[in-house]
Amino acid sequence: MKAKLDALHIATAAVGGMNYLLTWNCTHIANAEILPKVYEVCRDAGYEPPFVCTPLELLGASHD
Repeated sequence: MKAKLDALHIATAAVGGMNYLLTWNCTHIANAEILPKVYEVCRDAGYEPPFVCTPLELLGASHD
């Protein structure tokens, strides 16, 4: 069920034309191994995917 909710979250952002999708979910959404496939699925369905990142990444926060 969790994967379906994560997919719905991404799909809603893509269909809604969002430029960014901010999430703290680095296990299932903001995951460098998963995102290329997510982006591919969105584009194959005719939607430009949002840029997925954490709020800290968007703000350019230092990870020192």
